[in-house]
Amino acid sequence: MPLSDYVVTDDLTIVLGVIGISVYLLQNFYKPQPLVHPILLGRQSDVGRVRHPGETPVYRNYSTGLMGRFPIRPDKDVNVVNDMVRPQFEARRTLWSTKITNAQLNERVNAFGIGISRILQEDSNVLLLLNDGIEFLIADLALAKHSIASMTLCSLKLLSRVLEAHPPTAIIVDADFVPLLLEVIYDAREYDHKIIVVGKYERQNLSKAPRQMEVVPWAQIEADGANTSEPVPATTQRPDDPYTLVFFDTPSGQMQAVRFTHENMTSGVAAIRSLFPPSMALSSVDTIVSNHSLSTPYGRAIAYTALYENTSFATIDSTRMFDIARVGDNKSPTNDAHLHDLADVLSARRHPIPHPTVLFIGPGHLEDLTSSILKHARESWLYSFAWRHKLAAFAEGFLSKDSLWDRTVFDSARERVLGGMANALKAVIISGGPISSEVLTPARIALSLPIINVHVSPWVSGPVFATQALDAQVLPPGDEPAHVGGPSVNVEAKLRGVKDTYLERENEDPVGEIVVRGPSVGVRVGEEPGNMAWQETGGVGCAMTNGAFKVIGVCTA
Repeated sequence: MPLSDYVVTDDLTIVLGVIGISVYLLQNFYKPQPLVHPILLGRQSDVGRVRHPGETPVYRNYSTGLMGRFPIRPDKDVNVVNDMVRPQFEARRTLWSTKITNAQLNERVNAFGIGISRILQEDSNVLLLLNDGIEFLIADLALAKHSIASMTLCSLKLLSRVLEAHPPTAIIVDADFVPLLLEVIYDAREYDHKIIVVGKYERQNLSKAPRQMEVVPWAQIEADGANTSEPVPATTQRPDDPYTLVFFDTPSGQMQAVRFTHENMTSGVAAIRSLFPPSMALSSVDTIVSNHSLSTPYGRAIAYTALYENTSFATIDSTRMFDIARVGDNKSPTNDAHLHDLADVLSARRHPIPHPTVLFIGPGHLEDLTSSILKHARESWLYSFAWRHKLAAFAEGFLSKDSLWDRTVFDSARERVLGGMANALKAVIISGGPISSEVLTPARIALSLPIINVHVSPWVSGPVFATQALDAQVLPPGDEPAHVGGPSVNVEAKLRGVKDTYLERENEDPVGEIVVRGPSVGVRVGEEPGNMAWQETGGVGCAMTNGAFKVIGVCTA
């Protein structure tokens, strides 16, 4: 019998068959493709083949490779931090509340450098007690240009200890902080300082100043340097010359002093630029907003990245340390608590900068920002459909803010929370503490932007670890905390104190103390400079099989 006698068809069967084939083809050919190849996410580090007992092998960034050279500078013409202000950029950009060109910035740097070098002797050092602002950048660049060491504090608690153990020649301070500074100076019994005051101050605030203490307004130094007829030549700088000291306290309460060279800082800038793939590279049309104080190495590297790219730049309220201080019971200045929330992120609006395109924020900022956006998104009856479709796209490694579900649900929610910033944002970098995997997935859905999870350390000017910008993996529940990717392009990392038996057991990742080395890693004061010495970061980490790391605690010993 012919086949047609066994297969009976009608018009409805044919229509259903065509629909089924069409759905199959659409699902396979129009399914979103992953933005980054799975192989890159499955091998995020190059791992050495040799290790010492009690240690893991050396991990290095996959793009650099174990035999590759570190990109120690963002450009071949950038050797010292002063080279970050590139003369080829002529357009004005906004730094905090000041619109300025690179030529005008260099003029102010030259003027202040000449003025301050005339009142300081050789081998001087200057403590910067400044809130983030253009004066901080001018002072730092001017001191570096004249080979005058700058000093910064990562915490106000260290002020009295630094004045006693490392008394500076001069102190540049915000006017609001002068009364408290004088009180701490009296307690430390260190009076031989020159005080350079930024901003307007009342003379009565200086009535208790010791006679041997010289107080000079910032504006006077800058004006004297600009009006001089005999300019002071800048000293010749080399990449390995030290230019700043950073003081921070460890989890055990010990004060550490770390020296950074010009090369350390240019390496940090190169590492920050590598966070962004070519498709979303920084340019002069961007605006960067940061929650990291310029008093920290990482915060300063972010600011110098903005200078190098000629982007607009500002910091948010939680970075301010020297105008809200109070004296505690032990006469040690401390910070009033800042909430790392949405209001803190939006505090950048008080500066006349363009809408931010890149945010460097902390886990608390991201969590509050996400919950605020999703709160408004839930008001739409399409929210559950939009959530499922966005989650399915992330499972395929696809990330977009131009989908149907963004236009109908999430765009309006973002605009209600962020205003004009919602459409301008292109990337968010998270650092400053561990973040839960349960927070990252809702954040990616709410923002629909690359979210880069970064681990930083006061020993390192750039990122220590960083995730791939286009990594949109949805990790299984309970996989906490979220991983921080592989080592940065200018860092080598390994774990110490691991159990050697981890190699003999299946599915066991080594756990130990994180130690790093590389051109972006500073050197403890008193040690010989060099990039081949391993430095403890104070963190406890776990190395995953794909070469990514998790930071799961701190070393208190």
